[in-house]
Amino acid sequence: MNPLIWTTLIISLTTSTIIVMMSHQWLLTWLSLELNTLSILPIIMRSNHPRTTEAATKYFLIQTTAAALILMASTMNALQTGHWTIMQSTSPLSTTAITVAVMMKLAIAPAHLWYPEVLQGTTMTTALIISTWQKIAPLTLLYLLINHLSTNTMLLLGLTSALIGGWTGLNQTQTRKIMAFSSISHMGWMITALCLNPSLATLTMITYLIMTTTMFISLAMSSSKTLLDLGTSWTHSPILLTTTMLTLLSLAGLPPLTGFMPKLLILKELMTMKLLVFSTMLALTALPNLAFYTRMAYLTTLTTPPNTTNSEYKWRFKTTTSLLIPTSALLTTLTMPMTPLLYLTT
Repeated sequence: MNPLIWTTLIISLTTSTIIVMMSHQWLLTWLSLELNTLSILPIIMRSNHPRTTEAATKYFLIQTTAAALILMASTMNALQTGHWTIMQSTSPLSTTAITVAVMMKLAIAPAHLWYPEVLQGTTMTTALIISTWQKIAPLTLLYLLINHLSTNTMLLLGLTSALIGGWTGLNQTQTRKIMAFSSISHMGWMITALCLNPSLATLTMITYLIMTTTMFISLAMSSSKTLLDLGTSWTHSPILLTTTMLTLLSLAGLPPLTGFMPKLLILKELMTMKLLVFSTMLALTALPNLAFYTRMAYLTTLTTPPNTTNSEYKWRFKTTTSLLIPTSALLTTLTMPMTPLLYLTT
C-alpha cells in the first residue's frame, strides 16, 4: 500500500475516533463512526487474499447495520424530543436500538459471532487495531448513554459476554480467534464496570488496551498463528518468551499481575452493592479464560515441539523486537501495586 494512503487512513481513523469522543450531537457521531468504518476497510483488505476480502465484507456489513440503527434511533429521538443531543435520549425504543447497535460494534454477546471470523481473516497488526483502537469510539458512545440505558440489561449482557467469551475460547487452536474470544470476555467485564462506576470502566479499558497490545505484539514478533507455533517462540528470544508467558497470565487475571486489578475492583464494587449472586457468577466466568490462557502459557514455556517449524531455522536470523515491548510488558505485569493510586485518579 502506498505510504501516503496508509498515512491518510491512519489520520482518518484517529480523527474520527477523537470526534466521537468530543461530540455530543447524534449526526456528527454517526458521521464519525461511518468514517471510522470506511477508514479501516482498506487496512483490512491490504493483503490480497480471499480471507481478507471475506473479513472486510463481514466487518462492513456489521458496522453499517449498527450505524443504520444509530441513525434510526437518533432520528426517532429527535422527533420525540426536538433536538439531536446525545445526552437527552429518553425514548425507550431509541435507547433499545442504540443498545443493540453498540453491542454489535463492540462484539458483545449475543452479537459477537462476526468478531472471531474477522480477526482470523486479517493480519496480526490489523487484528490489533480492530481489538484496541476500534473499540474506543463505541465505548465513548456507551459512556455518554449509560445513564439512559437499562442497568439490568447491561449487567445481563456483560455476564453473558464474559461467559460466552470464556467457554467458546476453550475449543480454539488459532491464536487470533483465542484473542477474539478473550476480547469478547473482557468487553463483558468492561460494560459491567461501566454500570457500576465510569472511573472504574476507564481503568479497565486502559488495562485491557495495554495487555491486548502487548499480547498481539508478542504474537506478531514470534509469528505464532496457532497453539503449536507458541512452542517455537524459544527460537526467537528468551525475553520475548518470558513476555508472552507473563502477558498471558496477566490476561487470565492472576495476581499479582496487572490483569488481576480490574477484576478485583469490579468484584469489590459488586459486593459493595450487595450483588452477591451476580458477582459470584461473574467470578466463575473467569475460570474458562484462566483455563485457555494457562494452556497457552504452558505451550509457550513448558513444551518443546516434536518437529521443526514451518519457517526453517528461525534462530539463524536476527531477532526483530518492537520498541513497545519493554514498556508494554512492564505495564502489563507490574502495575498491580499502584492500584489505589490509579483507581482514585482515573
